Amino acid sequence: MGQKISRRTFILGGIGIMGAAGLGGFGFVHTAAFGRAPRGARLERMMESPHFVSGQFENLVPVPIMPEEVENKENRFTAMWKFLFGDKSALSPSRPLLSKKTDLFALPKEEDIAVWMGHSNFYLQIGGRRILIDPTFGAYASPVFFINKAFPGSNIYTADDIPPLDVLAISHDHWDHLDYPTVMALKEKVAHVVCPLGVGEYFEQWGFDVARIHEEDWDASIPLFDDLTIHIVPSQHFSGRFLQPNLTEWCGMVFETKHRLVYYTGDGGYEHHFRDIGKRFGGFDLVLAECGQYNMAWHPIHMLPEETAQMAVDVGAKAVIAGHNSKFALARHPWEEPLVALSEASLDKTYELLTPEIGEAVPIGWAKAGDFQPWWERMT
Repeated sequence: MGQKISRRTFILGGIGIMGAAGLGGFGFVHTAAFGRAPRGARLERMMESPHFVSGQFENLVPVPIMPEEVENKENRFTAMWKFLFGDKSALSPSRPLLSKKTDLFALPKEEDIAVWMGHSNFYLQIGGRRILIDPTFGAYASPVFFINKAFPGSNIYTADDIPPLDVLAISHDHWDHLDYPTVMALKEKVAHVVCPLGVGEYFEQWGFDVARIHEEDWDASIPLFDDLTIHIVPSQHFSGRFLQPNLTEWCGMVFETKHRLVYYTGDGGYEHHFRDIGKRFGGFDLVLAECGQYNMAWHPIHMLPEETAQMAVDVGAKAVIAGHNSKFALARHPWEEPLVALSEASLDKTYELLTPEIGEAVPIGWAKAGDFQPWWERMT
């Protein structure tokens, strides 16, 4: 699988390279924001993983990022050009997104609460612990100022709005999940970092205490506190802030306390690992699910909304909040399409599809679908 990935430059991975080429080339990609490749003892540990093959991580099921039957219809340069400079009138909202900013400092720590902050950024309080997942408070999901700008109204939080964190959880190293300015602004508030193999290299380079960086392979568990265990679970995706892909691992995460199970899918395509995760944990109080930035050209590594709905059934979700949408246009579907399509696909399902506005607090275990209105319908 690693060879298939390396022969196919996924469109979003190429964006950073194009921007770098225009802003100084070699020197630019060696700035702190890009991070550095894993080395030393960390690299030796990665090489012991059964998922690290021929110098790259690979998925459980070998998949190409861009299948040949799709790739051959349109060369990669043309596809990237359309993505960067084509008509984007439907890709972003015409006015600022609706939001309900919650004062996170005022939330009682004993209450189990989730707050969606746009895209894949979630704030969790479970078991009295504060967790922040894949935060991107920057204006762009890229290393340059003119690519992947955040939608108006989607960036309502800054690092100053975040209380001291027990855990900063990072699923993989893509720019829309690991944002250097955001991480550095949060640095003094973070007690522990949890991430998949190799991603810890960034945090070590950026000056985080190595003793507080916890990176593990798929199916490993991290008993971080007596009342919180974090499980690293597989996803079907890829990684890369470099010219060479898949030097670090990608993952989903399960957050387990005495009374709650919350599953964050991370990015990834639909496969049998979801059923395996459901069997292993026996269902979840809440699933924070990928739903957005999909395209048939890279279908193996991003779920369609109908697949997100099936995933929720596979893992035994009681409730679902859909992320990876409503902040960046990383694909060419209309910006609201993921939420519309998932709502339709969820009508005959047993879980509660929760659709809070960005920043709205959701009580875990108590929220019902009827508590939230389709806020995107009020945007038109």
